[in-house]
Amino acid sequence: MTSNPRSNPRLRREFLLRSGYGLGGAALWRLLASEGRAALPLPHFPPRGKNVIFLFMMGGPSHLDLFDPKPKMAPLHGQPLPASFGQAKKSATGGVLETVMASPRKFRKYGQSGIEFSELLPHTAALADELCLIRSMYCEQSNHDPAQLLLHCGTPLFGNPSMGSWVNYGLGSDCENMPGYLVLTSDDGHGLEGAGSSLWGSGFMPSTYRGVSFRNTGNPILHLNSPPGMSDATQEARRHVLRDLNQLHQQATGDAEIASRIASYELAFHMQSAAPELLDFSRESAATRSLYGLDQEPTRSFGTNCLLARRMVERGVRFVHLVHSTWDHHSDLEQRLSHNCRMTDQPAAALLRDLKQRSLLDETLVVWAGEFGRTPMGEVRRGVTAGKEGRDHHPHAFSAWLAGGGIKSGYVHGQTDDFGFQVTENPMHVHDLQATILYLLGLHHEQLTYRHAGRDYRLTDVGGTVVQDILT
Repeated sequence: MTSNPRSNPRLRREFLLRSGYGLGGAALWRLLASEGRAALPLPHFPPRGKNVIFLFMMGGPSHLDLFDPKPKMAPLHGQPLPASFGQAKKSATGGVLETVMASPRKFRKYGQSGIEFSELLPHTAALADELCLIRSMYCEQSNHDPAQLLLHCGTPLFGNPSMGSWVNYGLGSDCENMPGYLVLTSDDGHGLEGAGSSLWGSGFMPSTYRGVSFRNTGNPILHLNSPPGMSDATQEARRHVLRDLNQLHQQATGDAEIASRIASYELAFHMQSAAPELLDFSRESAATRSLYGLDQEPTRSFGTNCLLARRMVERGVRFVHLVHSTWDHHSDLEQRLSHNCRMTDQPAAALLRDLKQRSLLDETLVVWAGEFGRTPMGEVRRGVTAGKEGRDHHPHAFSAWLAGGGIKSGYVHGQTDDFGFQVTENPMHVHDLQATILYLLGLHHEQLTYRHAGRDYRLTDVGGTVVQDILT
């Protein structure tokens, strides 16, 4: 925990409280903490990692075509699903699910660990010995919005803080000039979908804990720069007047959101120089830019975000959230899955390589996950044209991978049945994933709580178990 109050993990709020700006100082801070309005100032125990880069693959990537080979499905391709699956043949979203759809993808073993990956992920597969592949993820939600909210916010309902907000609230940022939680988005040409900005919102917490959306070209944050004709002296004078007025208003109302507003103005002032510098890749070598695929399509957009993620954690940003949409392949699975993999595989692997060569991987937890997987049955939505088939949503079994930050490498956790339909070994609920991520950062998921509407909330709701088997 940094001792500099201006980079305090409460996003400047503790700085405002302790610096005597008429807000009650440390005594009020203790009161806020006791009421659940502010987190405790230290981790619960020594952390194994400092930062998180969450690569969220919005839409539900097909585990059967990427991470979980099922050779026994091949002889049954095109045949009715065995009767033992019963009601499982019914689509969650209205499509027709009648026959087994074996993956056409070739899988092979990689590295000394011998972990099997699809041919669609050659760059990620080459790092098999750095990864912990989880093949036993599951949840209860079969539609995008609730499943995405469950993964990010611990509940399928709107209005709750996201995982990055919980981390930001619990630990804050080591970066004086940037927010503790930053968000970067990209898509495959079909646009973002699903629960949108609620996935990085602060819910009922003060807005200082929400994720700040960052653009990877042009102005990183809209309206951040001063308007034409405004001098530095004028801006400084206006900022001080606004601060004083907001402090008077906060004293009169006791509204904690006003302290967040003050902190936002202070942070925005520092970001006016820090944000453009973050986007300046001129000091990055040509080899680094090529590694991330910045010099070509289709890797440029996601590659830029991955390089920015590395630069962000270098500067002390606690939680970086990369959102790539959309992996919702109800049809045209062959074409669209291949396209998304071409966009994301090389940059994701480059991020791991770059973090490792800079000695940042041990302290940075990288997570790759979607909200659910896809069915082993083919889905027919737009006729029966060969090659247009897709897969429906499937929450009962899917895959994710983690690396760095205290995670066991070259390891596969969990197993599914011969169809990739049900978890058969070491099931891992999304609440278990959340509890484990917090644990690696030194936070106990049952102790990291926030008082709201008469009860103590937490990211893992009423569930969650730290999965010790995947830790070093």
